Amino acid sequence: MGFSYLLFWKPYGVLTQFTDQEGRSTLKDYIDQLGVYPVGRLDQDSEGLLLLTDDGPLAHRLTDPRFDHPKTYWAQVEGIPDQSSIQALTSGVTIQNYRTRPAGVRVLDQEPNLPSRPVPIRFRKAIPTAWIELILTEGKNRQVRRMTAAVGFPTLRLVRIAIGTLTLEGLAPGTWRLLTNPEIQVLKKQHY
Repeated sequence: MGFSYLLFWKPYGVLTQFTDQEGRSTLKDYIDQLGVYPVGRLDQDSEGLLLLTDDGPLAHRLTDPRFDHPKTYWAQVEGIPDQSSIQALTSGVTIQNYRTRPAGVRVLDQEPNLPSRPVPIRFRKAIPTAWIELILTEGKNRQVRRMTAAVGFPTLRLVRIAIGTLTLEGLAPGTWRLLTNPEIQVLKKQHY
């Protein structure tokens, strides 16, 4: 019997684990596939793409920063980042005594077409917001939020839209699907 691979759009407020002693919403509330585990994490306040599998060697390669596996995020930030802030994020910033790796960063031309979040984003009439795209090859705890805060633009909403070539396309918050055989082959080809 082969391994299982599935993609899930983690909604806001869901923990990236299957159990919780405090009764908070977890992956178990959405995924009935047994034996799979998340490859990486998204914090409770973040949304977006999670890959789950029972293929331990592949999961290790996808989470080990030595393999430069890209993850793409859209972050709504408070304020409008200037070119020096974007350059700092691109070059790497220091967060918690750690210098982040260089990242792909750009300001999005318009607000992305995402479903509304169940908890509204903090709104301040006098402070505009912007959306930026960040492509990281590492995944420190709350890294995107800490990076944008380090350059003076706190993250208000964070959505992971892609893991390598896998995207949210065809999913809605709280839904999941199995990877197709061609998707699995591409994933393995890139990481074995």
